[in-house]
Amino acid sequence: MATITYDKATRRYPGSDRAAVDALDLEIADGEFLVLVGPSGCGKSTSLRMLAGLEDVDEGAVWIGDRDVTQLPPRSRDIAMVFQNYALYPHMTVGQNMGFALKIAGTPKDEIKRKVAEAAKLLDLEDFLDRKPKALSGGQRQRVAMGRAIVREPSVFLMDEPLSNLDAKLRVSTRTQIAALQRRLGTTTVYVTHDQVEAMTMGDRVAVLKAGLLQQCDTPRELYERPANVFVAGFIGSPAMNLAPAKLSDTGVVLGDLTIPLSRDLIASAGGEDVTLGFRPESLELSDDGGLAVVVDLVEELGSDAYVYGKAADGNSVVARVDPRKTPTMGDTLRLRIRPDELHVFSGSTGQRLG
Repeated sequence: MATITYDKATRRYPGSDRAAVDALDLEIADGEFLVLVGPSGCGKSTSLRMLAGLEDVDEGAVWIGDRDVTQLPPRSRDIAMVFQNYALYPHMTVGQNMGFALKIAGTPKDEIKRKVAEAAKLLDLEDFLDRKPKALSGGQRQRVAMGRAIVREPSVFLMDEPLSNLDAKLRVSTRTQIAALQRRLGTTTVYVTHDQVEAMTMGDRVAVLKAGLLQQCDTPRELYERPANVFVAGFIGSPAMNLAPAKLSDTGVVLGDLTIPLSRDLIASAGGEDVTLGFRPESLELSDDGGLAVVVDLVEELGSDAYVYGKAADGNSVVARVDPRKTPTMGDTLRLRIRPDELHVFSGSTGQRLG
């Protein structure tokens, strides 16, 4: 096991006018499960490949433990990688696939057999060791790929969207298995995904990237409750946080026909500029005495939850969670009150959190 440090690590591809990863500063603790998440093209896979030695670091450095590995080849970094593509040898059995890297390294046969058996037990693959990959399901193939990484007993696991090829139900069960396995092994793990639900349910911490820049790195709960900026606020959460431009008044902020009181300190921190208000769907509640008027466009019933999608009088889209046993119908007008202690305020110009 080992710590990982990105020290202003930068990667620029030839011909590009901006860095794919721009001065990434990030420390990952020994034994931590860190998830890199963001939209397509944000630099998360490039960051992982820089750590693996598959991409050059143009500026800055990457450390694993107390070693500067920036210039070391991948084989010298003591890492094991699991890709989106299982990359299994079709002519080899499951056991042979899992032990192949050890065989190439000259590990004694008895030790290979022992390590493969231990990994197979961890991954519930004991009954499949003599099968070929073509006789396995997608989830089983992914577990074989993980077993191949586990038997090497590396300092660091790197996983690049390993669940992307699985169906929705299998993804849920497999991500639970991966998270539980990582906690059992205690190996430092960096995991890349574009799925924010996956990130929030698996990681000890989640690092959110956009256009090569680290936006925020924190626990899933802190990201959800105190997003650092408008991008993180809109990216983390499903359904996404409601975000609406609003004007400041002497006592608070005006959203449509609703005036929401704010503290003097928060008003002062805005510097007289307009702001962006953020509020989660579950932060809205039905009101009988005023509130934000929202016309219902769609009701999404999910069994245990129901969400209303509609538009406020000022044209802003609003999503609200409602009682699934008492759902409104399309065309209804709801009056919704925002819980004041669950309101997020961001600068209208920079998008950064205020207060």
